[in-house]
Amino acid sequence: MDYPSKLIEEAVNQISRLPGIGKKTALRLVLHLVRENEESTFTLTEALNKLRSGIRFCEHCHNISDTEVCTICSNPKRDRSIICVVESANDVMAIENTAQFRGLYHVLGGVISPVNGIGPADLKIEALFTRLNDQSSEIKELILALSPTMEGDTTSFYIHRRVKDTPVKVSVIARGIPVGGDLEYADEITLGRSILGRTLFN
Repeated sequence: MDYPSKLIEEAVNQISRLPGIGKKTALRLVLHLVRENEESTFTLTEALNKLRSGIRFCEHCHNISDTEVCTICSNPKRDRSIICVVESANDVMAIENTAQFRGLYHVLGGVISPVNGIGPADLKIEALFTRLNDQSSEIKELILALSPTMEGDTTSFYIHRRVKDTPVKVSVIARGIPVGGDLEYADEITLGRSILGRTLFN
């Protein structure tokens, strides 16, 4: 693609590095920024600069935060006896949007993946065990809310194996047919897990 300006080409190349954005979409965004007044563009760049320089990770749960301790961990109304273990900050936001969970979180920063060279030491798993072993810990249950992939299951198994001899209960999120879904359209793995993970009707 030929660009009328090297500056536009450079901006397109940088924006197209973002996930889900191709060169055409990047070009549309760049041309939009060119048409906008300078103040709007500078406000955007200032916000991005502040994001990179000011963003932190909670020292307790490792979720994205503006402060040393995130708003969830510092909230006295949260149930400190339950920790939901997730892969990323995206998962925290997804679960929070359900308004169904009132406990705390622990963000691993990924999952164990030998193929990609990611082991337990590359994640925040030891930090989780440190939280569990803290003398002042009130933790009674871990909810493993990891993706139902081979890597997610490997990570869940590793964590379970490390804590199985402790009084902490370990549970996993339910997996199966979504509400409103038809059985005939479910894949075999999902349907099989739904049968194995069946619960009492009440």
